[in-house]
Amino acid sequence: MDGVLVHEGKLIPGADTFVERLRATGTPFLVLTNNSIYTPRDLRYRLLNTGLDIPVEAIWTSALATATFLNDQRPEGSAYVIGEAGMTTALHEIGYVLTSSAPDYVVLGETRTYSFEAVTTAIRLIQGGARFVATNPDPTGPSTEGDLPATGSVAAMISKATGVEPYFVGKPNPLMMRAALNKLQAHSETTVMIGDRMDTDVVAGLEAGMRTVLVLTGITHAADIDRFPFRPSRVVDSIADLVDELPTA
Repeated sequence: MDGVLVHEGKLIPGADTFVERLRATGTPFLVLTNNSIYTPRDLRYRLLNTGLDIPVEAIWTSALATATFLNDQRPEGSAYVIGEAGMTTALHEIGYVLTSSAPDYVVLGETRTYSFEAVTTAIRLIQGGARFVATNPDPTGPSTEGDLPATGSVAAMISKATGVEPYFVGKPNPLMMRAALNKLQAHSETTVMIGDRMDTDVVAGLEAGMRTVLVLTGITHAADIDRFPFRPSRVVDSIADLVDELPTA
């Protein structure tokens, strides 16, 4: 989503036409984000304000991927959650109980207000035997004032205190991509991953068996590509460069 369709809350030129073509031709697609703060309904509203009409069912977040993973691993379990509505709603919808009393999991997600008290509770629960899962490993997140500590940084603090490493569900874990493919009922050989980051989008798409397209409207710049031991299938300046490759009807 960020860096491909929108950047700093503004529409990337051509993104609206690209999405309209997908919808007009009935091409299945998902918009992915590692951000677990918002529900798909919240994100749809935010995207509408930029001029993008994305159906709720076409939005796939790390919170939804995490809930899918937990539902598969331990149905109707319990969790202590550090996060916001995107994460708590996703867990409620799969029948999870949110509790600080002997939970099956500690689930760490994104929030703008990480609480030292909540982190302390998480540490003690993990020390007591709760399994540690986090939505994504991103160390920082953007804000208008500069970078903010994100899930990966807080996870590192908890790991240092407990000696327990979390299982990260979101990108670059290909699990998030495979779950997305299952949701689309699609096969990796006929699916393309379009992203703006070599270290999350491209590697996750590659490991899930998909062709990958890197756009240069986000985090990764052209000069950065050769630093990685893997390459995307294609590199384009922007998603606008892909519009004419889609059918019009």
